[in-house]
Amino acid sequence: MDGVGTLRRTPLYEVHRAAGARMVPFGGWEMPVQYSGIIEEHLAVRTRAGLFDVSHMGEVELAGPGALALAQRLVTNDVARLAVGQALYTPMCTPEGGIIDDLLVYRLDDARLMLVVNATNTQEDLAWIRAHAADDVRVIDRTAEVALLALQGPRSLAILQRLTPTPLETVPYYRFRDGVEVAGRRTLVSRTGYTGEDGFEVYCAPGDAPHLWSAILEAGRPDGVLPAGLGARDTLRLEAGYLLHGNDMDTATTPLEAGLGWTVKLQKGEFIGADALRRQKAVGISRRLAGFTLEERAIARHGFAILHEGTPIGRVTSGTFGPSVGKSIGLGYLPPEHAEPGRRVAVEIRGRAVPGVVTKLPFYTRPQPAPA
Repeated sequence: MDGVGTLRRTPLYEVHRAAGARMVPFGGWEMPVQYSGIIEEHLAVRTRAGLFDVSHMGEVELAGPGALALAQRLVTNDVARLAVGQALYTPMCTPEGGIIDDLLVYRLDDARLMLVVNATNTQEDLAWIRAHAADDVRVIDRTAEVALLALQGPRSLAILQRLTPTPLETVPYYRFRDGVEVAGRRTLVSRTGYTGEDGFEVYCAPGDAPHLWSAILEAGRPDGVLPAGLGARDTLRLEAGYLLHGNDMDTATTPLEAGLGWTVKLQKGEFIGADALRRQKAVGISRRLAGFTLEERAIARHGFAILHEGTPIGRVTSGTFGPSVGKSIGLGYLPPEHAEPGRRVAVEIRGRAVPGVVTKLPFYTRPQPAPA
């Protein structure tokens, strides 16, 4: 925060206002929730492309001979397996195994890593990281020095390629290239995203963000690219089965409970939370995050009760109408015996039990191109 009650603004704030975006507070920032409409923006990303301003995300650099060791101690996934130019997704946990945040780790070179953290958690994450850093690593907050644009959708590669001589098809999923010239500006381009579609995230200097935003929209005009806000970002990520920290996981939930066991590498060596997660794995979990689909178009809001034969067995963590799947969908923690796909459940909405069924995640998977 810049002051008590003051919302921060990204370098694109004036661009959003000029485009008629509806602005809302989010994670201490004033952010666009929608431009033309959430469903229209959502479907543009699924069928063509959408451009998001995600400059509110935090960037933390670890630099020095101890950078890799610090990252390995902080997160559950195995950072040591990263090659330079590769990224991974991982939770960062408390000693009890609770999820402080989920983040991306980028290996910039042998002695430098970049952690991309959630906007709401940036200051707390920084304090936690610094508290565990030894003298052989510098922890640098780069958030104010970095703007971040996300171009997502099946036409993303074609659109962004028009603006750079770098052959982007050679950048695999969860890989990145630094020093890429895009529309005449130096950037880091990463093949990552939060929508379930192919796409790229473009890290740049804050002063370059308005130029790059305009250049990408102009290059994508023939393809029908649209600027997209946080509303579509939320419906897209939920259809793809991606979790939102603070809703679907927090320090009271563990990666094993949240369905993120694949990110917990207990064999890599000691890390914060490892003992607690070993114990939980041995004993077994008492609840598990599950997806569900409702049989009516009612929306299951965060905190609503999930029922089995009229008895509450869990709470909704996220819910929306999925424009691409044509159904009301949601997530919630359930006892393991009720979390299997096909189990009948209901959600209490305005005093009425709306029937539904536990559904395997993700709700939506992007179509694969037909073989040539």
